[in-house]
Amino acid sequence: MHPTSRYRAPALRARSLPADTENGISTAGAEALHDALVAHGLITPVRAMGIFGRGVAFEDVLERTDALIRRSIDDPRLEVMTFPPVIGRDIVERTGYLESFPTLCGVVHSFVGDEPAARALNQRAVAGAPWGDALAMSDVVLNPAACYPLYPTCTGTLPTGGRHVTMLAWVYRHEPSAEPTRMRSFRVREFVRLGDPDTVVAWRDAWLARGLAMLQALQLPARTELAADPFFGRGGRLLAAGQREQRLKFEVVVPVISEEQPTACCSFNYHQDKFGTVFDIRLPDGSVAHSACLGFGLERVTMALFQTHGFDSAAWPSAVRALLWP
Repeated sequence: MHPTSRYRAPALRARSLPADTENGISTAGAEALHDALVAHGLITPVRAMGIFGRGVAFEDVLERTDALIRRSIDDPRLEVMTFPPVIGRDIVERTGYLESFPTLCGVVHSFVGDEPAARALNQRAVAGAPWGDALAMSDVVLNPAACYPLYPTCTGTLPTGGRHVTMLAWVYRHEPSAEPTRMRSFRVREFVRLGDPDTVVAWRDAWLARGLAMLQALQLPARTELAADPFFGRGGRLLAAGQREQRLKFEVVVPVISEEQPTACCSFNYHQDKFGTVFDIRLPDGSVAHSACLGFGLERVTMALFQTHGFDSAAWPSAVRALLWP
């Protein structure tokens, strides 16, 4: 999933946002949401931009939202998997992620030197001097998309009917911002469907309607939009145009910060045979498998609920509470 709103706050100060506009959105609105979440103990700021702690009430709503999503699945073949927040570096290398989204990638670097080098590294760090050159790139990266670790495990022939898998994943995107819905580290409830093209597209379309209905049942002012991923550079604009033209990506958006530039809370992507080709995933007839994924950005949905219904969940509409506190 690539749950991206179109707002990007200036990456200058982690706490104070200037009261002007960025891409047509008042940054004062982002500051107001941030301050309200902090004042009610829902999030706790830390020194790194785009990173914050989650309070008990915030986590309670997030976990209940995730449970509501999971309760909606009636497929007995659904597989539940769990992966760590890091994946093999070769996955982003083989899939072309570094060409499309190089600015979002977070590579894990580690120290591999001897004891004198370690002392020198610490001295430089304590003195505030650069020390990154003392680390070596490791063979893992922070997971940039919840579905990425799944595809290498599917190499070979799929069972008849394909596969349907869900996972709850921590995702990392290097997008430092003071805007609270634009996090560097966040959770996604992801579903992936692998199979023949007709099955995969029908599944994606059914879930697009289901995801919209689910957020609207929570009395959020949600709507669907044709979308494109934030591809990098001039070539990225062509890729985004092609993605829109082929209708490969949709989002369910909610006006968390702005009515004009709503926040993507759900993302639906049809990959065609990209991952099937890269990881040699095949159907029983030998043809390359297609895939699609959908992801709910759980922090974003949670923030949308608090912004829409108020910062005390006990006072939310009874119909909303009945869904989340069954």
